[in-house]
Amino acid sequence: MKLAKTEYLLKIAIVVVPLVILRLLWGQGGTPASSAYRTWQVYGGTPDNIHYSTLDQINRDNVSRLKVAWTYDTGDAFPESEMECQPMVAHGVLYATTPKLRVIALDAATGRLRWSFDPNEGQKVTTKRRNRGVTYWEDGNDRRLFYAVRQNLYAIDATTGKPIPSFGNNGIVDLREGLGRDPKTQSISSTSPGMVYKDLLILGSIVSEDLPASPGDIRAYDVRTGRIRWTFHTIPHPGEYGYDTWPKDAWTYIGGVNDWAGMSLDVARGLVFAATGSAAFDFYGANRLGDDLFANCVLALKAETGERVWHFQGVKHDLWDRDFPAAPTLVTVKRDGRMVDAVAQITKSGYVFVFDRDTGRPLFPIEYRQVQASDVDGEVTAATQPFPLEPPPFARQQFTEDLVTDRTPEAHRAVLERLRKLRSGPQFTPPSLQGTVIFPGFDGGGEWGGPAFDPESGLLYVNSNEMAWVLRLVERPKTKALASTRQVYAAHCASCHRPDMRGTPPEFPSLVNVGSRLKEDEMAKIIREGRGRMPNFAELGENVIAAMANFLASGKDTQFATPLSEQGLHPLKYTMDGYNKFLDPDGYSAVKPPWGTLTAIDLNAGRIVWQIPFGEFPELAAKGMPNTGTENYGGAVVTTGGLLFIGATNHDRKFYAFDKATGKLLWEAMLPASGNATPATYEVEGRQYIVIAAGGGKSGAPSGGSYVAFALPK
Repeated sequence: MKLAKTEYLLKIAIVVVPLVILRLLWGQGGTPASSAYRTWQVYGGTPDNIHYSTLDQINRDNVSRLKVAWTYDTGDAFPESEMECQPMVAHGVLYATTPKLRVIALDAATGRLRWSFDPNEGQKVTTKRRNRGVTYWEDGNDRRLFYAVRQNLYAIDATTGKPIPSFGNNGIVDLREGLGRDPKTQSISSTSPGMVYKDLLILGSIVSEDLPASPGDIRAYDVRTGRIRWTFHTIPHPGEYGYDTWPKDAWTYIGGVNDWAGMSLDVARGLVFAATGSAAFDFYGANRLGDDLFANCVLALKAETGERVWHFQGVKHDLWDRDFPAAPTLVTVKRDGRMVDAVAQITKSGYVFVFDRDTGRPLFPIEYRQVQASDVDGEVTAATQPFPLEPPPFARQQFTEDLVTDRTPEAHRAVLERLRKLRSGPQFTPPSLQGTVIFPGFDGGGEWGGPAFDPESGLLYVNSNEMAWVLRLVERPKTKALASTRQVYAAHCASCHRPDMRGTPPEFPSLVNVGSRLKEDEMAKIIREGRGRMPNFAELGENVIAAMANFLASGKDTQFATPLSEQGLHPLKYTMDGYNKFLDPDGYSAVKPPWGTLTAIDLNAGRIVWQIPFGEFPELAAKGMPNTGTENYGGAVVTTGGLLFIGATNHDRKFYAFDKATGKLLWEAMLPASGNATPATYEVEGRQYIVIAAGGGKSGAPSGGSYVAFALPK
C-alpha cells in the first residue's frame, strides 16, 4: 500500500513539477517572467501587451536624476504631422518610424542612425500619415520588420533596411487583395503593429468610417512569403457564426468592423485577442439593422487557424463610434481566492471589462440595461446595452448642467445656453437631428495608447480624456443625374471637411487653399484611393475625380453628367455635420475640469485606488488654473522600480514619472514636442533607457519629429 502511494505521488510529481517550473519560467499566459519583461521587442512590451518592465535600475529613489541620454531628430516633421510610434529594440538596435513613415534603425545606446528605409519613392509628403510601430520577427540570422504604408505591407530586412524580395512582390503585399471585393475599389491600411505567432503575422487594419468602406477582416500572413494563411471575417459571410445579426447581404457592402488598435497574444494557449471597431457608416445604421456581430467585440481566436473561441460584444448596433479603442490587455487577477488568467478591455466610454481568458466569462457582473430608442427615420437601436458593475467607470458618464464649465462667467453662460438646446443623456443616448452630446467624446475615455498593468499589485493604469462632443445628424445631400462638383463635395466630403472646407484639424484637415499644398494629380490620387479613415471614391469615375481635384484646387464648379444614383455612393438618408468638440467661446472644454485623467484601478478588488488630473494648459496655469488635465494620446509604461512613465498630454510637452502606488509626481522633463506616443524601456550594456517619440501635432500643438531617450548619468 505504501509502495503504491509512493508510486502515485511520484507520478504526480513527474507531471506537476515540470508544469510549476514552466509556470515560474514563463509567467502567466506563457510569457517568460524573468527575461521577456526586460526587453521591448513587441508593441506593448511583450505579447500580453501589459506595458510592464522588470528593469529597475531607474527607480523611485533615483528617478529625479534622470537626464537626456540621446536625441535623434528625424527631420521629417511638417505642419500638422504626428508621430505616434512606440519604438521596439532588438540586439541593441532601436526600430521606429518617422512622421513621413520612413523606418529608421538607431543604435539604442547612442541614437546614431544605422539605416533608413523610405517607402515614398521620392514623392513629396505633405499630408498626415500615421503609424504606431513596427513588428519584429527573427529566425536565426533572418530578422525582419513588418509595417504598412497606405495599402502596402512591407517586409524589411532588419539588418540592412532593404525590402525582402521573397516576401510578396519584391517585399510588398497589397492589403487590398484577398478581401473578396474589387481591390481597385478598396481603401485599407494598418497603423498598429501586427502580432507574430510562430511563422504568422496576424494583422488588423484601418478602413474608412463612411461608405464605401472595406471590410475589417483579420488576416494572418506567412512571414516568409506574404501569403494569406487564414482570414477571420469580422462581417460574417453566409453560414458563418453571427451572419444572422446583419441584413443578409451586408457582407457584400458594409465595411469597418476592423481591429485598428492592435492585438495581444497568449503564446502558451495559442490564442490571439483582438478588439474591433464599429461598422461603417458609424452614426446611422438603417442599412445594417441588427446587432452587427462582430462589431465592437473582444475576440479570442486560435492563432494557428483564426477559429473563433469566444467573443464579447460591448456595443450592439453601434451608432456612437464606440470602437474598442485599444488592444486587449492580458492580466492575471485574484478572484474568489485563486489566480485567474484574464483579459481586460478598456472602452471609450470609460469602463473596463474583465473576462476569463479561456472562456470569456465575465469576472465582474455585467448588467444589460434598457436604453433609449432612436427617433430618427429608418433607425432601429438595440433595446439593451451592457454595463459592467465593477470596476466603477474611470470617466464621468453624463454631461449635466452641474458639470458646465465655470472657467469664466461668460463661458458658463454660453455653454449652458447651448447645452439646453441639445440632447444630453446617459450612455447610448441615440444620435439625433437636434444634436446629441457624446460624453466622454469620440476620442474617449480610453484611447489607443491602452492601459499598463502591474502584475505585482494587480493595478491597471489608464489615461483618459473627458471632453464632450456633439453629434448631429443631417440629411445627406442628394446627387442627381446632372450634378456639379460642389454638389458632389456636399454629398461625400462635407460631413468630415465641413461645408466651408475648414475641417476639424488635425484629424480632418482643412481643405482651404489645399491647392497650395497638393498638386491636382496628388489630390486625384487621394480621392481615387482614399487614405486612413477617408474612403476611396474610385466608383465616381475618372472624369468626376479629375473635376473634383480641380474644384479643390481652384474652386471651379464644374457641371457634368454622372452615372451616380440619386443618393450617390451612399444609400443612406443621413450623415453627420462634422466631428465637433463641445467647446466654450475661448476654445476650452465645455465641461468642468479635469479634461484628462490618470487612474489606477485594482483589478483584484474592482475599485479605483487613485485618480489624478493629467496635464495642463500653460496659459491657464499662469492665470492660476493649473492641473486642469488635457486631452492625451499614448499610453504608459509601469516598472518594477515603482514608476509609471507617460507622456501623452497634448499641450504641455511634458514627459512624466509618477509613483505607481500613489500617483505622486516624481519627475518631469520638457520634450521638443508633445509626446503623443507610448514610451518604451530597454537595457543596453547594463544601462536602462526610457525613450519616447515627440511628435506633437494634435489639438493645434506644434509638430515635431524627435526621439528622446533618458537614462541615469553614467
